[in-house]
Amino acid sequence: MTTAVDELSTTFAALADPTRRAILTRLTAGEATVGQLAEPFALTQQAISKHIKVLERAGLISQYRSAQARPCRIEPARFEVVVDWIGQHRKLWQERYDRLDAHLAALQAHGPDSRPERTS
Repeated sequence: MTTAVDELSTTFAALADPTRRAILTRLTAGEATVGQLAEPFALTQQAISKHIKVLERAGLISQYRSAQARPCRIEPARFEVVVDWIGQHRKLWQERYDRLDAHLAALQAHGPDSRPERTS
């Protein structure tokens, strides 16, 4: 397994949890402390901190010290890896669907009785 694949697996694992996705959505509006991130959830700050650590390990967010606070911020560059991977697979599947559409259109144009015979 390559490092890029490992990073992608870690990223997708972090994104698999709805609480972590909600935290990321909140961070798109700007930096926030753990306390601020915990507010909308019926979870303890300790539970939110665990989610934050998973997101940090995946490189999706970072924390820094600012006086007594440790605000979190989103790291958009990591999402590019995901976007690239999805884009590659989307292109592949789009090409396959286009070929299937063309094949089905050809079958319709020639009627159902003129389908080519399959050879073994």
